[in-house]
Amino acid sequence: MTASAEKYTRQTLLDVQSLTPSLFTLRTTRDPGFRFRAGQFVRLGVTKADGNIVWRAYSVVSSPFDEHLDFFSIVVPGGEFTSELSRLREGDTLLVERQATGFLTLDRFVDGRDLWMLGTGTGIAPFLSILQDFEVWEKFERIILVYSAREARELAYQSLIHELSEREYLAEHAHKLTYIPIVTREQYPGALNERITALIEKGELEQAAGVALTPEHSRVMICGNPQMIDDTRQMLKQRDMQLSLTRRPGQVAVENYW
Repeated sequence: MTASAEKYTRQTLLDVQSLTPSLFTLRTTRDPGFRFRAGQFVRLGVTKADGNIVWRAYSVVSSPFDEHLDFFSIVVPGGEFTSELSRLREGDTLLVERQATGFLTLDRFVDGRDLWMLGTGTGIAPFLSILQDFEVWEKFERIILVYSAREARELAYQSLIHELSEREYLAEHAHKLTYIPIVTREQYPGALNERITALIEKGELEQAAGVALTPEHSRVMICGNPQMIDDTRQMLKQRDMQLSLTRRPGQVAVENYW
């Protein structure tokens, strides 16, 4: 895949942190002209030794108002892009396309009282951007962030999530957020221990949140592996909750991460 020089900017890696052997976070500089809506993604490019550029789309973790860009990545075994990306270090160059895209944004919903964010793995990324944008706190009365990982060490950005309530501009809204971590392959204090779909089916997710999933009040964003998204969508469909489309506003918005 190629892109002309006019379509991307060259940014500098400011920080690379390994969470596990297969998960890492990265931060880059940000071009002053780069604009995006919280929840959108952008294509990143890495130049290989032979001069060819490989591209892959990543949701932006950081706020639309930050001076830097944050991303969350999984190393795909044998994957051409992530194998190159995981070798980069602070000071190296990363290409960032000028145009952000994606529809996992708040304007997918025209109404609603409670916002549910259901994320698995690196699918937490767009939700973190949305939570750092003031719009979501004004628009909803309750915000339920559900973050599922296989092991506790794979739960990224924990300090960011817990520090949201300490941010001055969110002080009067912090009570709206309920954070529900899920760890599926081990017992972990404070975390639920089954898949999101099983927890919905048993009513345990709603019990943990202290609020019901209903078409009248709930708006649901889902991001993660396609199987989880398909299964969750079917469960919500049984509750008369439909995918939100431009021509037909609904209660559910999704983004596949795989």
